[in-house]
Amino acid sequence: MSSLIEPSQIAHEQALIWLEDIENLDYVRQSLDRLPTRRGKPAYHRDGRMVGYAVLSPEARASRASGTFLRRVFWLLPHDRDQQPAGLYASAAPSEAIDPRTLGAGVKGYKTERSEGGPPSDAMRELGIELPKS
Repeated sequence: MSSLIEPSQIAHEQALIWLEDIENLDYVRQSLDRLPTRRGKPAYHRDGRMVGYAVLSPEARASRASGTFLRRVFWLLPHDRDQQPAGLYASAAPSEAIDPRTLGAGVKGYKTERSEGGPPSDAMRELGIELPKS
């Protein structure tokens, strides 16, 4: 889950690589995967699709036990809001979901009203920020 990612686990991220335009995504799911390399597009073994991944700096060290690196992978499932706007996550988001606009290398990101599918807050309205229409 996103809330369980510790800053120390993503401290060696050098960049986030997006495979899709994230401006049209209310949320992405994120997970920490054990991968054999620091860089490059990882293999993807979930349902749905990978939308991005983290690249680690040369200073990132592999696990002594497994020789693998912890890297974030960003993904969506077929029943997520981008594919089924009126579906299961029409007015909520999965526990591992975060607003991709809040992410950065070494920044775990967070949920927003947009990612949760809720109405805009008074602060958002005052700033002129509008949620996308379904």
